[in-house]
Amino acid sequence: MVKVGIVGGTGYTGVELLRLLVAHPQVELRAITSRADAGMPVSQMFPSLRGRVELAFSHPDEAHLEKCDVVFFATPNGIAMQQVRALLDAGVKVIDLAADFRIKDVAEWEKWYGMSHACPDLVAEAVYGLPEVNRDKIKHARLIANPGCYPTAVQLGFIPLLEAGVIEPGSLIADSKSGVSGAGRKAEVHALFAEAGDNFKAYGVAGHRHLPEIKQGLANVTGQPVGLTFVPHLTPLIRGIHATLYARLTKDVDLQALFERRYAGEAFVDVLPAGGMPETRSVRGSNICRIAVHRPQGGDTVVVLSVIDNLVKGAAGQAVQNMNILFDLPEHAGIDLVPLLP
Repeated sequence: MVKVGIVGGTGYTGVELLRLLVAHPQVELRAITSRADAGMPVSQMFPSLRGRVELAFSHPDEAHLEKCDVVFFATPNGIAMQQVRALLDAGVKVIDLAADFRIKDVAEWEKWYGMSHACPDLVAEAVYGLPEVNRDKIKHARLIANPGCYPTAVQLGFIPLLEAGVIEPGSLIADSKSGVSGAGRKAEVHALFAEAGDNFKAYGVAGHRHLPEIKQGLANVTGQPVGLTFVPHLTPLIRGIHATLYARLTKDVDLQALFERRYAGEAFVDVLPAGGMPETRSVRGSNICRIAVHRPQGGDTVVVLSVIDNLVKGAAGQAVQNMNILFDLPEHAGIDLVPLLP
């Protein structure tokens, strides 16, 4: 059994991790931390876990995380980097669901996240946890930077085209939409029901923190910098990301066959038949990314539609997928979930 600890178990990604891990056949939950709610039974905060999680939240100083095999950080940006080194020195594997180790250029990270990095040397070591790209590196990692939600949907949509060299990499467009849970479990005006319900708006048009992460991942694929316009939108959904991706074709290619070949054998990427239109509800509660590729009017623009559940494939589910790879477990263990409908 893999002994697991979770730092920051009171947010949406934390409770999603709990939901997945309690059903995992090879996991033993050892600790779930919260400074503010130490001593409170987990099931008191999250009644959905009654009868499944008997632990109470513990203070990080009393959680004995060094006795775990792996620790997940489901914390705000800037927390994991303060605690990771001690865990790694104790032989514990770490999977960070925040952004502390995603961007390799530390100065770039500090610019976008507005703080100094506490352990820049570990940024170089961290493996970016997108299994469809870095599976072999993940197997041997000590520290995994779990990808962001938008970056997962966008990269999985663009990667086959960039790998095949069939699009112009200098003028990519990602028009992306997210549910309100992507903002986290906190009280903010923009996320109030009366503000987000029956409404649709763009944000972060001048620059969003996920932009450098996406550009880094795509540049790694193509071997050169990419030009990307990334515009996120807030939708009146609880869960879900829909990314509509545009690129200019440079070669005539069978796009459907290209995507089907690239993701053949990938359990968590589903390429829809030609003409498909993936919906966010078709992946709700699952670790699946559904993709469709189109060439409107047979022109030179390719349109890729990519949908995920932001809390599962965009966060906790992908983190468990990474854990499975890390510990040589079946990759689908604990996350072979049928989406919820309606």
